Amino acid sequence: MYGLLRKELRGFFSSLTGYLVIVVFHAVTGLCLWVFPGALNIPESGYASLDGLFYLAPWVFLFLAPAITMRSFAEEFKSGTIEWLLTKPVSEWQIATAKFLAAVILIALAVLPCFIYAVSVWWLGNPPGNMDTGATFGALTGLLLLGGIYAAVGTFSSALTDHQAVAFISSALLCFIFYEGFDALAGLITANTAQDIILWMGMKEHYSSISRGVIDFRDLIYFFGMMTLFLLLTRLKLKSRKWK
Repeated sequence: MYGLLRKELRGFFSSLTGYLVIVVFHAVTGLCLWVFPGALNIPESGYASLDGLFYLAPWVFLFLAPAITMRSFAEEFKSGTIEWLLTKPVSEWQIATAKFLAAVILIALAVLPCFIYAVSVWWLGNPPGNMDTGATFGALTGLLLLGGIYAAVGTFSSALTDHQAVAFISSALLCFIFYEGFDALAGLITANTAQDIILWMGMKEHYSSISRGVIDFRDLIYFFGMMTLFLLLTRLKLKSRKWK
């Protein structure tokens, strides 16, 4: 599995994919937070807070994560190398996990420089250090976990087709539904119990919870449970090729 993981990472950084993901993420967030005027602009807001980043980043990753994962299996199916890969001494679970972890590592490398934003805002506080560091680091943790679910969804979507464009669109759509769709659906329901259940099923509720700086065990169960669910679905899809 580790050999496949290294192969996937080499694939990202031997082409422009890995570099473009990191550059695009920080170009979009950096310009919105520090240059473009508006509600997300940190100097204009007058508050030592990274709330703008944690509002914007999930939407940026909603498109970047599918761009990272769309070729994971779709390219293997199109070129026919998936049959060769399945004959190697690795299980379907290990194949799915290796491709998922490669995408997660790339997402983590994109998030890592956000600590520079945190240090900058910390120094810009009046007095310096006047910011909620617990909420900031909690939100960074939540962003990594959210990126993990996006990567798992994208890996599964790529296993469904041999067309990278279809994998990208289906992954972005699924991520949107799980991030925003359940919140919208809950707003249409008046029964409190049903509303709470639907909100719990969506990513946004758990991301917002962990962004307050409190690491709730229930939120961790949700994040890791969702990643595991989509990896199991990916494994099932790979195994189904042997049944044909």
